[in-house]
Amino acid sequence: MTALRHALLFALCLTASARAGTLVIESWRVDDKALWEKVLIPAFQRQHPGIDVKFAPTAPTEYDAALAGRLAGGTAGDIIACRPFDASLALYRKGYLDKLDGKAGMQNFEPSAMVAWQTDDGRDTFCMPVASVIHGFLYNKKIFNKLDLQPPRTVDDFFAVLEVLKKAGVTPLALGTAEQWEATQMVYTNIGANFWRGEEGRKALIAGRAKLTDQPFVDALQFEARMGSYLGKGAAAQSYADSQAQFAAGRAAIYPAGSWDIARFSRTPGLEVGAFAPPVRRNGDPCFISDHMDLGIGINRKSKDKDDAYQFLAWVGSQEFADIYTDRVTGFFTLSNHLIAVRDPLAKQMAGWRNSCASTIRFNAQVLNRGEPSMESELWQVNAQVLNGTLAPAAAAARLQNGFARWYKPQQK
Repeated sequence: MTALRHALLFALCLTASARAGTLVIESWRVDDKALWEKVLIPAFQRQHPGIDVKFAPTAPTEYDAALAGRLAGGTAGDIIACRPFDASLALYRKGYLDKLDGKAGMQNFEPSAMVAWQTDDGRDTFCMPVASVIHGFLYNKKIFNKLDLQPPRTVDDFFAVLEVLKKAGVTPLALGTAEQWEATQMVYTNIGANFWRGEEGRKALIAGRAKLTDQPFVDALQFEARMGSYLGKGAAAQSYADSQAQFAAGRAAIYPAGSWDIARFSRTPGLEVGAFAPPVRRNGDPCFISDHMDLGIGINRKSKDKDDAYQFLAWVGSQEFADIYTDRVTGFFTLSNHLIAVRDPLAKQMAGWRNSCASTIRFNAQVLNRGEPSMESELWQVNAQVLNGTLAPAAAAARLQNGFARWYKPQQK
């Protein structure tokens, strides 16, 4: 009997081992590898000791194509890091991602947090929200104190500060246009929300009630054109890394930022950094911030370890995960409704803007990138040219609108 009992126990262990396997996480966030391996996965395994997990990231520029190939070939991991909106929606429509409505952990997210990973009608949710990033401006406190400057609140304040900096011989803005994307994501969608009133303007474009040649969108481009005269010499050839180095070294006073930049500058010895939200038109105007949904987590529909994968998903939706992720990945803010203490003072300040300003996403992230010419690529080129002074705001708006109306029927009325 003893031998039989041992044999049965051995068989049960083999079955459990075969069932569990190793959960593989697909992601583009290569920089998070140490966090997952040393902190997040061990935290999960303390509650689920029988489940092995491996974090297997792919370089960001290669991730979308590589992931799609692995999903099509049946070799993708079990847990899928989801980009927001159309990229992940395409994977769901092809049958690669599970529908997650009603799954454990999903109850910890408000409906507004899920729109980046839902079908257009909002009926199916295919990724669990994880984190968003916030746009604004960082500034060098020592330079501001030396020149007796205050963080600007309005458009007039903003350009008055830039003018003082320029006259003092300080490069006002750490910003280049060589890579183009910064002109769109760090400038246009950052400052623009206060002109087109965030979600109101974005949804009006989708519905065909507004055009990119309407005054709010042109005004944002005019603001951007004014900014162009406060860039440093050689800005057209200046890369993103160059701008980071310029600001970190104290060679420019203001840095148009994404909250993901906070971690880099907080590690720079001697650099004292503050933050201010994108300026509003006038005192008393409501403020809007680009609070962009960045990362979600989905389940590979063909995963062989679905039970374990869903246990992992439920943990990602927990208070523990939200606490760890927000604390360790500075500048990425949980989308769950858990109460989270943001410890980094600069990140806490930016997260606090949610309490006084209305949040919106990058306006072209949903629907508006689905045709040709691509709204994203058009924005990159147009905004870089506006900042460089080689394209007038009205002409830039006309180019964007003409390209948009070429393929989007609601804009053809």
